[in-house]
Amino acid sequence: MAKAARRTRGKKRIYYFGASGAEGQGKGKELLGGKGANLAEMTSIGLPVPPGFTITTEVCAEYYQLGERLPDGLMDDVRKMVKKLEKELGKRFGDDSNPLLVSVRSGAAVSMPGMMDTILNLGLTDQSTEGLAKATGNPRFAYDAYRRLINMFGNVVMGVDHHHFESAFEALKKKLKAKLDTDVSAEGLQELCQIYKDVFRKHAGVPFPQDPFEQLERAIQAVFASWNTPRARRYREVEGIRGLKGTAVNVQTMVFGNMGDDSGTGVAFTRNPST
Repeated sequence: MAKAARRTRGKKRIYYFGASGAEGQGKGKELLGGKGANLAEMTSIGLPVPPGFTITTEVCAEYYQLGERLPDGLMDDVRKMVKKLEKELGKRFGDDSNPLLVSVRSGAAVSMPGMMDTILNLGLTDQSTEGLAKATGNPRFAYDAYRRLINMFGNVVMGVDHHHFESAFEALKKKLKAKLDTDVSAEGLQELCQIYKDVFRKHAGVPFPQDPFEQLERAIQAVFASWNTPRARRYREVEGIRGLKGTAVNVQTMVFGNMGDDSGTGVAFTRNPST
């Protein structure tokens, strides 16, 4: 195992895509995963793709060869890529005035919908959430994004059952006499963030991390770990998916669907996926 892990050292582990171009253009989905390869190709032809970087499937294989541990030096490389993002976007990761936020998503060579994990809004902390509220002029959006991160990080990274967070939100809505999530004010969501941090500490046994790079490192580990969950292994078995090295990890600048009534997200197909 150690020999196999050593052999991957020296290879390029991370490929950037952004205004400077796509380092992964033409590298293929076996190395970058389907999502990473497509992000590189779309960037290379000039489509408006939020910048980011892809950690290769070979790193996932190395993660398991090392006993489910990130390879030495990987996070140093990740920090360099985050610096490139900061320079391109004019924002800083974890900044308390104009924070850069990222998503961390899986991306195997073969699509495995819903089988692996995603974490959004990484980089939000108590301080950077205040900065986001000021930078956008939209405190409700900022607190909503933060409470979603605490919930998702708790569930995906720390294994805290989503039900604990949902129950806390329902109790707050009852207290505030709010029927819908959207009826909760910015002040209510700010209170909810503190409640969620209490839920996180109680069930995870540690406080919610206020270091954005700790958030990012643990999220990357969680996505690699999701490659080998029982449901993911079963899916590959049922679908006859064999011979893959693992999943890539895509770290990409956040684009938001919850900034207001004129903001949204969706999925589009260029052709009917059923035919």
